[in-house]
Amino acid sequence: MMTVSSGRSLAVDALVFDAYGTLFDVHSVESTAERLFPGHGAALSKLWRAKQLEYTWLQSLMQSPMQRREDFAAITAHALEYATAAMGLSLSAPARHRLLDAYLDLTPFPDAADALARLAPLPRLILSNGTREMLEPLAAATGIGQYLDAILSVESAGTYKPSPRVYQLAVDHLRLLPIRIGFVSSNGWDAIGAKAFGFTSIWANRAGAPVDRHGPAPDAIIRSLAELPALLGKDEG
Repeated sequence: MMTVSSGRSLAVDALVFDAYGTLFDVHSVESTAERLFPGHGAALSKLWRAKQLEYTWLQSLMQSPMQRREDFAAITAHALEYATAAMGLSLSAPARHRLLDAYLDLTPFPDAADALARLAPLPRLILSNGTREMLEPLAAATGIGQYLDAILSVESAGTYKPSPRVYQLAVDHLRLLPIRIGFVSSNGWDAIGAKAFGFTSIWANRAGAPVDRHGPAPDAIIRSLAELPALLGKDEG
């Protein structure tokens, strides 16, 4: 079900997408985790992702001349190590390697490619916490890259979402006012951060979760990326 706060379709000149959890299913690592740790795959995937995000926020807050920010690949590894330790699982070097490799081979959501294709000719970008070394091979291998005009990484801002410095990267690249940029994320905190920055924010709320209260609500809430073309007046039907 689509919800638009204004009751109208949204008008934007470009679209910027979060990658992890929005275009690519971070929990597609669960199958590898389950093979390595039978009976624990789902729980490990969930805790790993939660810690990964928590570490991005903490490292952004802690950043100083004495404390450097690590990149997303390092944070992903740290989060995996914490999650296995917290669950009492023994993480061998081969198992660690296989799980981190699985993060470089995530499965796109079934609604992602078709929605991106139908949104042409609007410029479509990724803006992600991931490094370019993580994102570009993933987009190319999955075919998602053919629908994208650019891939932007937080590395250029030197911090993580939801810092305004990260969202500014899209403004600088597109040379558009923030309100003319549609920002799409399945992460509620990211959609709120984007709205607080000034983007036209769209939350792909696949899980039907309540809206967080720490900032302004997104402009629109959808349950699937398949709803995007209609929301933006691009539906051929």
